[in-house]
Amino acid sequence: MVNVIDNSGAAVAECVKVLKMKRHAKVGDKIIVVVQKQRNFGPESGPGGSVSVSAANKVRRGDIRHAVVVRTAKKYQRPDGSVVKFDDNACVLVNKGGEPIGSRLSGVVGREIREKGWSKILSLAPMHL
Repeated sequence: MVNVIDNSGAAVAECVKVLKMKRHAKVGDKIIVVVQKQRNFGPESGPGGSVSVSAANKVRRGDIRHAVVVRTAKKYQRPDGSVVKFDDNACVLVNKGGEPIGSRLSGVVGREIREKGWSKILSLAPMHL
C-alpha cells in the first residue's frame, strides 16, 4: 500500500506492477496502482460550498492508474554516500503521457525523480530531499 500525495482524489493505492523492471520499485519508478481508498473533500470544499464530492475527485475507488513513486520506507544509498529513508511509501498519480493528474502535492519528494525525468512532479512539490 502506498499513500497518494496529490489532490487527485485518491488517498491510498495498492501497487500491482512495476513497469519495465523485475524488481521492487525505487524512487522515480513508474508503477501501476489500484485506488483502494478515496480522499473525501466534503461538500464544504470550494468557494460556494455546493461542489459535489464526485466532481472534486478525479479518480474513484477501484480505478487502475499509473503512478510515480516519490518516497520509499526502504533505506537506499545515494552515489555521494548519504543514506535516505522516508517514513512511508508515497506516489503521485500520472496519466499515460506522464503528466500529473492532481494540481498540487503535499509533502516532500525524493531528489531521484529529477534524474529520472519527472520535472513536472518536482515543480509541483513543496520540497525535495
